Amino acid sequence: MELCPPPSDLREEYETLFTSDSLLFLHELISTFDEEVDQVLRLRVSRKAHLDLSGDLPSFLETTSHIRRDPAWRVLPVPSRLQRRHVDVGDLAPCDTQRFIKALQSPAQGLQVDFDDGNCPTFFNQIKGIHNVFKAVHNQFPDVPHISKAPVLMLRPRAWNMVEHNMMVEGKEAPGPLFDFGLLMFHCGKMLFENKSGPFFYLSKVESFMEARLWNKIFFWTQEKLGLPHGCIKATVLIENVLAAFEMEEILYELRDHSAGLNCGIWDYSASFVNKFGHRPNFLLPDRSKYVNMEKRFLRSYMDLLVQTCHRRGALATGGMAAPLLPQDPLSDSHQRVLASVTRLKLLEIEAGVDGFMVYDLSLIEPMQKLFKLHTDGDNQLHQLRHDVTVTPDDLLSMPSGGVTLYGLKHNIAVGVLFINAWLSGTGHFFYRGQVEDSATAEISRSQVWQWIRHQTRLEDDSRVVSRRLVTDLTHEVAMELSAPRHSVRAKQRSHTAADMFLEVVLKRDFPEFITSYLNQDHTFLSSQNCGQVEAVGADVPRPKL
Repeated sequence: MELCPPPSDLREEYETLFTSDSLLFLHELISTFDEEVDQVLRLRVSRKAHLDLSGDLPSFLETTSHIRRDPAWRVLPVPSRLQRRHVDVGDLAPCDTQRFIKALQSPAQGLQVDFDDGNCPTFFNQIKGIHNVFKAVHNQFPDVPHISKAPVLMLRPRAWNMVEHNMMVEGKEAPGPLFDFGLLMFHCGKMLFENKSGPFFYLSKVESFMEARLWNKIFFWTQEKLGLPHGCIKATVLIENVLAAFEMEEILYELRDHSAGLNCGIWDYSASFVNKFGHRPNFLLPDRSKYVNMEKRFLRSYMDLLVQTCHRRGALATGGMAAPLLPQDPLSDSHQRVLASVTRLKLLEIEAGVDGFMVYDLSLIEPMQKLFKLHTDGDNQLHQLRHDVTVTPDDLLSMPSGGVTLYGLKHNIAVGVLFINAWLSGTGHFFYRGQVEDSATAEISRSQVWQWIRHQTRLEDDSRVVSRRLVTDLTHEVAMELSAPRHSVRAKQRSHTAADMFLEVVLKRDFPEFITSYLNQDHTFLSSQNCGQVEAVGADVPRPKL
C-alpha cells in the first residue's frame, strides 16, 4: 500500500486520519472488494454494448419478477432519527468548514455530507472534508450541537466511477468510494452508532441491483470488522440512472437490511438518457431550460414509481434538491418570486408522496419544513401507498416534445465551462444566475450540447444547425463574457482552459460517460491540483507513506 504525502497545511489532519490501524483497515477493505468493483464497472460496459448492438430498450427484468411479485417482504425499519426526513441540506461539501458548521447549527433534519456531486475530489478536499466529519462526530467544533442533537449526517462517498489517485493498494489506484467510506466508517462509525445518529449514507450513481448487492456485502463485512451490529448501517440509494429506474424493487430487496430508502433527482437522471441512448434520434432530449421539468411524463412517472415502490416496501422516498438561492431581502419581489417557485415545485413532490427532499440555501429550510407541516401529517408519508399509480416502460422512456433555443444552448455551455473552471480551482459547485450548479447540472448541460451536435438539431430562434462551428464560437464567446476585466491573468487563463476542455468533451465521437471521471483522469486537472503542493514543499519533499 502506498499513500502520497499530505497536502500543505494538512499534516495534522493527515496524521489523525492515516494511522497504522486505519491504513490496515483500508488495505483489507479495498483488497477484499477491489475485484468486485471492477466487475460491476465491466457489467456496465457490457450492458451498454448490448443495448447499442441490439437496439433494445430496458424493461422490468424477467429474471427478478419473483421479487416484485412477492407482496410479503419489507425493508427493516429505520432508526427513530431517520423517521422524519422532511428537509436535508444538499451539496454540502464538508471541506467548506464555514458552511459545514452553519449547516450543523441549522434546524434541518439532515445534511447530505457530499464527497460526490457538490465536491471537487482533490486530496486536500478529501482529507479536509473527512477530518471535518471526524470533528463534528467527536464534538470538536465549538458552538455546534452534540452529534446526537445536530442534524443527522447522511454521508455521501464518491460514486463507483471515481478513483483516488493518492492511494495505491496492491499496485492499483484505490476506488474512490471505498477510500471515503472506509475512512468515515473507521473513524466515525462506532461513535455515530453509540449516539443513535448513524452511520447513515447516500449511495450515488447505482445502476443495477448487482451494484446494490455489492454495497450490501461491503456493509456486512464492515460491521463485522468494526464490531458493529448487523443492519446498523443505513443507506439511501440515489436513483440517478434510467436503467436503475427499472430495478428499484430489486435494489431495495438487496439492501433490505440496510435500506434508508430511495431518492429521485432530475438532472443526473435526465443526463443518463443521453448516456445510454443519446445516439438514437428518438431519444433527443429538448432544451432543459424550456421543456424539461418534473411535470413531464417521463420524470413524473419515475417519481411516482419511486414513491409507490418505496412505500409498498416500508422504505422512505425522498425528492431532489431545490437549487435556487433566496435573495436576502425578504420584502423584495425577487425573494417572493423565488420562494413561490420553489414552493410550487416542492408541493408537487409532497403531493406525489415524498417523505422529504433537499435544499441548498439554508434560508429555505424553515419555509419548506412549514410546507410539510401544512400538507402532511406525522413524520413521513409511508401510509401513501399510491395504489392509483401504474407505470409502464413506455411511461419511463417517453421523451418530452420540444426544440432547442439559443438561450438554452448558451446556458448549457456556460454551466459546463463554469463547472470545469470550478474544478480547476478545486471547488465542486458554484453559483450562476441565482442557482447553485454542481456536477449534476454540468452533466446534463454537456450531455445536451453533445447530443444536439450529434443530431444536427436546429435552433428554434433562427433555424441555425447546432454544429461544431456554432458551439465553438459560442463557447469562446461565453468564455470571454465570463472572464471579467477584474480577474487576474491566471484566472483568465483558467477560464479559457476550461472552455477548451469543455469543447473537448462535447466534440468527442463517443460520449464520455461521466464528466467527473473524464476530468479526474485529465492531465490538466491533475496538474492544477499538484502545482500548489509542489511549490509549497520545495526541496523538502516528503516520502510517500508506506
